[in-house]
Amino acid sequence: MEKTSKIYIAGHRGLVGSAIVKNLQDKGYKNLIYRTHKEMDLCDQKAVAHFFETKKPDYVFLAAAKVGGIVANNTYRADFIYENLQIQNNIIHQSYLNGVKKLLFLGSTCIYPKNAPQPMPEDCLLTDTLEYTNEPYAIAKIAGIKMCESYNLQYGTNFISVMPTNLYGPNDNFDLEKSHVLPALIRKLHCAKLLNEGKYDDLIKDLGVASLEEAKAYLADFGVSAHQVEIWGTGKPMREFLWSEDMADACIFIMENRDFKDTYTSVAGANTTCTPHEIKSQEIRNTHINIGTGVDISIKDLATMIKEIVGFKGELYFNVDKPDGTMKKLTDVSKLHGLGWKHKVELQEGIKKMYDWYLAQ
Repeated sequence: MEKTSKIYIAGHRGLVGSAIVKNLQDKGYKNLIYRTHKEMDLCDQKAVAHFFETKKPDYVFLAAAKVGGIVANNTYRADFIYENLQIQNNIIHQSYLNGVKKLLFLGSTCIYPKNAPQPMPEDCLLTDTLEYTNEPYAIAKIAGIKMCESYNLQYGTNFISVMPTNLYGPNDNFDLEKSHVLPALIRKLHCAKLLNEGKYDDLIKDLGVASLEEAKAYLADFGVSAHQVEIWGTGKPMREFLWSEDMADACIFIMENRDFKDTYTSVAGANTTCTPHEIKSQEIRNTHINIGTGVDISIKDLATMIKEIVGFKGELYFNVDKPDGTMKKLTDVSKLHGLGWKHKVELQEGIKKMYDWYLAQ
């Protein structure tokens, strides 16, 4: 990518999209374009076609998606598969029609089977049954991977798919009803700390409620009090977390330095361009790239780390009557490391930075 290249970031307000915008700006890229949902509905085929025909972006980061937690994924199954397929189909197809030089499609590690080997290599895709609760979302993301692969093989495009692990960072979702585990723990422990220290005005402001009684009643529904914070399960499940700005850096590294041909081993050898005949004579699949740290932590240790960073003096209560979920979910990042990128921000540093960002809001 050149510093003057026209770069479209779809989903520029989200956790990853906003980090990509910031990283590009910091690196001196000047010609960035994006649209809010009000300005362009990515599910609207005609609107997306008009945008590409008139703006003609050189490069595309496809970070836009309908996302949510386990309850939302399981409740709005039709919405998740329909909207994500529409977004992907429109942007990937228009990128092909309008001669986009390179596209980066962001998926999720939920594409892997429920009982995938640990750590999860790219090659375990489509080898077993998916986790039921997020199956529609996962299938949409798998379709995106296969769409990028198929357009590359048939039309010679340069579309690359990356699958991030659990992300956290600035612009994350801290809604206690909808957020993922790490931001939820930060907010729970922060609110418990405010209760514990008698900073009631700050608590009321944080929650956006009218009174202390309303605040206490709301937090009680999530197991939060002045002296204790409830966490579902035993605390034994292991999870991997990646700082969102590291994810953005990985995406831009790949866009600047790697191509589709670098994502698989051809019959002519690794990172070697095949002839059209050679490409057609082999099976090319699993060209996507896991993006993660390759390091995991137990939910108990994560909660303890956040508790110390936030400064909550109360106790953590692990409710063993609640489900644990999948016990281990770690990405195999050997392919990513082989392509030349490794994460920079370790978890403890990232949580401190995220908590500082939260307080500044």
